[in-house]
Formats: sequence, structure tokens, C-alpha cells
Amino acid sequence: MPIYEFYCHDCHISFDKLVRMGQPEGSIQCSECSSVNVKKKLSLFSSRVGPSGSSTNAAASCSPGSL
Repeated sequence: MPIYEFYCHDCHISFDKLVRMGQPEGSIQCSECSSVNVKKKLSLFSSRVGPSGSSTNAAASCSPGSL
């Protein structure tokens, strides 16, 4: 089960939630106020790349001007 980040439009907080595959977004409740007026956020991630096994932030390496 993946962990997603959500934003509550009622109490204006962001929270993480472990979500089952196929679970409708409308069934997700805010962890603070229990509202269902939440929206899944687009989260950044990092991954291991390169032969040295060093950890790099994939989102930062895609930013304009990065080499």
C-alpha cells in the first residue's frame, strides 16, 4: 500500500495517509478534522541512481540549470 500526501481544504493542513490500491479519493478523511474535503498532492521523491550507489534527489536533478 502506497503512502500519499493529502491537503485538507477545511482545516488547511497537509497529512500523509496509507491508501489501499483502488480506494476512492472521496473516502479519505483528514487526520485532523475528519473532513472528506481533501485533495491528493503531487509529492516529490528521491531515488538511488548511478554506479556509486549515491542517493540523489531526482526532482532536483530535473530542475532548470542543474547539471
